[in-house]
Amino acid sequence: MAAPTGPVTDPALAAPSIFRQLFRHVQYENLVAGLSGGVISTLALHPLDLVKIRFAVSDGLELRPKYNSILHCMSTVWKREGLRGLYQGVTPNMWGAGASWGLYFFFYSAIKAYKKEGRAGNLSPTEHLLSAAGAGALTMCFTNPIWVTKTRLILQYDSGVDPSKRQYRGMCHALATIYRHEGIPGLYRGFVPGLLGTSHGALQFMAYEELKLEYNKHLNRPSDTKLNTLEYITMAATSKIFAVAATYPYQVVRARLQDQHNRYSGVIDVIRRTWRKEGVGGFYKGIIPNILRVTPACCITFVVYENVSHFLLSLRKAQD
Repeated sequence: MAAPTGPVTDPALAAPSIFRQLFRHVQYENLVAGLSGGVISTLALHPLDLVKIRFAVSDGLELRPKYNSILHCMSTVWKREGLRGLYQGVTPNMWGAGASWGLYFFFYSAIKAYKKEGRAGNLSPTEHLLSAAGAGALTMCFTNPIWVTKTRLILQYDSGVDPSKRQYRGMCHALATIYRHEGIPGLYRGFVPGLLGTSHGALQFMAYEELKLEYNKHLNRPSDTKLNTLEYITMAATSKIFAVAATYPYQVVRARLQDQHNRYSGVIDVIRRTWRKEGVGGFYKGIIPNILRVTPACCITFVVYENVSHFLLSLRKAQD
């Protein structure tokens, strides 16, 4: 029997080789820049996130406060609980947003660079979509417990008025309590719709990348030309509104799974009960405060990210 003459690929060795190639393209500047953008935008816009989640879970339970509008919700929380009430859940939100944006840009840039290695030209829209989806899935694995604690803290109604009503005293206490009573599955409630929700980030990043490429092509400039702040804001806002419109229902499903005041057997149970009781509109509850929050948040995040990453990468080039 003749010995094989071509190169033999051992599957056991192939995966580590891929990871080595992937990590060769890792740039920690992207992590720092993404984290900075996420934290700054969260601090500025957290009250709108609180409103969005309270509307998203409003399924008729008697214990929930009733709100007529975004302004009514914010003014009610302010009157009853003050500034502290509007910033319930801000700590895990800040950690979650910072970690999510940082890791997302970190993984996304590395995957893009890996795909472009040895190639001329830019990635296709499909490759941008798949790169962003992969980055989103990896990020979710690390950050889902933080998002569960944020949702639980935000849904502590009147906790600012009467501290004795607080089920959770803070982010660390919430993490420990959820783990003690519900185990790992409790910390990963909403993971499946969250994983499906990576399509949101994938669509957004695909649209953002294609808008930048087409804009620079239209002006006959290199594809990696640094844009001005207004140009980044316009492209970030357009791509975010497109992604929200396409994927919002998963956020309602995810928030309801993470809500401590109700119990669902899974994603299908949430969808079935929401459809039966509230119809199509139930899947879009909270979308207006969500758009009002995420669009400026996205603009802030992307502008901070682009400027910080360009600055840090230029420092690296100057040192090399």
